[in-house]
Amino acid sequence: MKNKFKTRIKELRARHDLTQEQLADIVGVRRETIGHVEHGKYNLSLLLAHRIAQALESSIEEVFIFEEEN
Repeated sequence: MKNKFKTRIKELRARHDLTQEQLADIVGVRRETIGHVEHGKYNLSLLLAHRIAQALESSIEEVFIFEEEN
C-alpha cells in the first residue's frame, strides 16, 4: 500500500487571509518550504506540522490528510 498525502494549507491560509510568505514568517521557515508542503513535496517534521496547524487555528488532522492507496 502507498500513502497519499494531502494538505488543506492553501484553503486555510485563504480563510485567514495569509500569504505563503506570511505563514512562513509565523512558523519560522522560508516561503518555498510552505509551497513545497502545500503541494505534498516536502516531508515535514511533526513540529513543523504542529506549528502550521497552530498558525491556521486548526488541528493537525484538519490540515494534513493521509490516505492509503491500494
